[in-house]
Amino acid sequence: MHKKIQKLKIYPWGHSKPYNDFSAYFKTLFKNRVQKIAINAGFTCPNRDGNKSTGGCTYCNNDTFNPFYCNPKRTISDQLKDGISFFAEKYKAQKYLAYFQAYSNTYASLDVLKSYYNEALSDEKIIGLVIATRPDCVNNELLDYLQHLAQDNYIVLEFGVESCNDNTLKFINRCHTFNDTVNALQISKDRGIHVGLHYIMGLPGDTRDDNLKHAEIISELPFETLKLHQLQIIKGTKMAEQYSKNPDMFNLFTANEYIDHVIKFAEKLNPEIIIERFISESPSDLLIAPRWDGLKNFEIVDRIRKRFVELNTWQGRLYETIDNR
Repeated sequence: MHKKIQKLKIYPWGHSKPYNDFSAYFKTLFKNRVQKIAINAGFTCPNRDGNKSTGGCTYCNNDTFNPFYCNPKRTISDQLKDGISFFAEKYKAQKYLAYFQAYSNTYASLDVLKSYYNEALSDEKIIGLVIATRPDCVNNELLDYLQHLAQDNYIVLEFGVESCNDNTLKFINRCHTFNDTVNALQISKDRGIHVGLHYIMGLPGDTRDDNLKHAEIISELPFETLKLHQLQIIKGTKMAEQYSKNPDMFNLFTANEYIDHVIKFAEKLNPEIIIERFISESPSDLLIAPRWDGLKNFEIVDRIRKRFVELNTWQGRLYETIDNR
């Protein structure tokens, strides 16, 4: 007797994962493997240098995501060479994106930005740029230039929205408003630039119901990709001080709580939004909480995928456009 073969469900994004997965999307864009190479170009932020504030975001310690070869005292070209050498040992035939990651990578004069971006693109193995920044650090002049670069290169702008709640943004010392995010996205759209957002689950001031409401809010904004982060308390941050003095201020997720919560968030999310990341993974020696028994990023993502299936749900199942609410 033949075993019955269960047919996989194919979702509107063209594959069987119950969410609009970035890796699948990325493979449709490029024939060869493409790897991001992080760069520290020595930028700062307006909430660090005194322009708007000092100290930076209360949760931020850039050491959590700077690879060993990232050093602002070294040239961009040298950082890229070391990064390419590191990844080339594993994958011989691939291209690369220069990832301007540390701090706010559009926070300088246009002449400085042009020199940095062009230096990165001068390497024949670099086919584009990923530029992490804040929504209050872009303007039309810069975007005109990125639009020009996007004619021949893959250009991504990543904005840290973090929350849709202005009181929360103020508490974490972001020093911009949610309206700044809306404005930045409006002037960035329709330019051939790929736009992504970062959002943090569990910030003080945001309830879990707030997170779900924010899924509905950001679903109406013009952007392509989303990186989700669970709040982590990191050594060397203002938030670590707050946590040591008043841990009750924080409602940190357990791994299982986060898995269920992020699925509820995804259910309300526009299915056209590509989820690039579900969680953050910080170095163990810097992470204070939550530790999640040492579970790795891929292990949590696998549990999230399986939980989607167990619940018979998917990204966008509860999504409603503003007009239909």
